[in-house]
Amino acid sequence: MRRTLLLTALLVPLALQAATAPGGAGWRAGWGLVGTHPADAPAAPVSAGIATVRLEGGGNRWQARVDNHLPGPVQVVLRQPAGATALPGLPLQTVLAGSASVVVSRLQLPGDVPRLDVLLDAVPGDPSATPQDVAYALPFDARGVQVSQAPQGRFSHTDAENRNAIDFALPEGTPVLAARAGRVMQVQGTFVAHGLDPQRDRDRANFIRILHQDGSMAVYAHLQANGVLVRSGQRVDAGQRIGLSGNTGYSTAPHLHFVVQANSGMHLRSVPVRIVTPQGELHFAREAAASGDAGQP
Repeated sequence: MRRTLLLTALLVPLALQAATAPGGAGWRAGWGLVGTHPADAPAAPVSAGIATVRLEGGGNRWQARVDNHLPGPVQVVLRQPAGATALPGLPLQTVLAGSASVVVSRLQLPGDVPRLDVLLDAVPGDPSATPQDVAYALPFDARGVQVSQAPQGRFSHTDAENRNAIDFALPEGTPVLAARAGRVMQVQGTFVAHGLDPQRDRDRANFIRILHQDGSMAVYAHLQANGVLVRSGQRVDAGQRIGLSGNTGYSTAPHLHFVVQANSGMHLRSVPVRIVTPQGELHFAREAAASGDAGQP
């Protein structure tokens, strides 16, 4: 299909662009790296990290095929940039099943439209899912629990995606355990650096995203370089070792960022969780982080 696009691009200059989903970028929202193509580049698949759009066809008749690269559901929006000639069928919003490849729209260009601009937004998860109130296990094995930033922490738990996140202070290399059974949906494990430059460091946290039976998704973040011990699509049980804690991304001290998220309609939101240990349920003071904890997002 790519070869067909290269040929038809000589007849109709096609500009494909990728756009991150509204509200964020990087591991916090889960779309990974975003590639863009200049307007004079040959037509080629464009990715929003977790999904790819391809244009198939020729002349003034095209169809847009979206490939979901994750083993779980992804919500996508196919749209045009501001100022583009409006086309019937766009914008379009739909949910793709795990690993699906679907023609989501058939487009007919008016004779006076010389180019087709398409942008793709993608968010992991199914917005129709309803997270259940279940007990989560502690995501590591330790006698003592040290929380470096609680839910609603002032340093980095202020946005919708992380408002209910919990940061556990852990030495680097501590085994990270699945807090609930599910399927590994997304992994990133090759980054080595950390720091407090938002533009540079927010997207460099190693993480694992696990999809649960009710459609919610747990994120285990700031893992050690090469500290991801599971693969995308793998089924895991509660208590199974999945990674090693670290200090990557937007961080200054070793810790595990744990959050459960749900897709609320092209936006991720964190949901409160109950963590139960053999000694009983953990209770967190939902207050702004103390100044001494501010260095551990």
